[in-house]
Amino acid sequence: MQLFGNTDSGHSYKVRSFLLLTNTPHDYQWVDLSNKPSYFLAISPFGEVPVLLDQGQVFCQSNSILIYLTQKSGQLTGGEEWQGALEWLSWEANRIGFSVPNYRFALHWQAQPPEVMHYLKQRMLTDLNTLNERLSTRAFLLKSGPSIADISCSAYLFWLDQVGIDVADYPNIKRWLAAICQLPGWSHPDSAMKRALSPD
Repeated sequence: MQLFGNTDSGHSYKVRSFLLLTNTPHDYQWVDLSNKPSYFLAISPFGEVPVLLDQGQVFCQSNSILIYLTQKSGQLTGGEEWQGALEWLSWEANRIGFSVPNYRFALHWQAQPPEVMHYLKQRMLTDLNTLNERLSTRAFLLKSGPSIADISCSAYLFWLDQVGIDVADYPNIKRWLAAICQLPGWSHPDSAMKRALSPD
């Protein structure tokens, strides 16, 4: 397997995290999103990361890749709660996987009008409150334990400090993220997604 991603892409981090947590052999290739190489554009249907190559097939869109990987490997599926895992992936795509990264992107790379920033921030806070409440009665998003639901919904939350959020204000999320950090093979996105140094 070959994964194409970028340092600041939480969507790429979802896939990288799955591969690390499941100890799946793969090659990670960093992509310069400010100057996308032609070979990458030739294989990426939308010109975005992540892209996964596996046995000659091209896979894109992070949650779709997670579904492919978990079905192929049988790991982190949620077991009998598979439908619940899919529901969380859909929620993530429309809610916290939309609000947090877009607010972060606007803060650090592409400023938006005040009214847009206000909208994104309020939506982000609403999503964090929803997630914090849902985690009040369970260690992970599914009763069965860690799954692709946790990988997907947590990806950008390891960067909450970059959007001015103190995770301590969301104690259930803080506990949940700490539990994810304890999973064998876990790596923080800053480490997992960094560009490998070229040999001298």
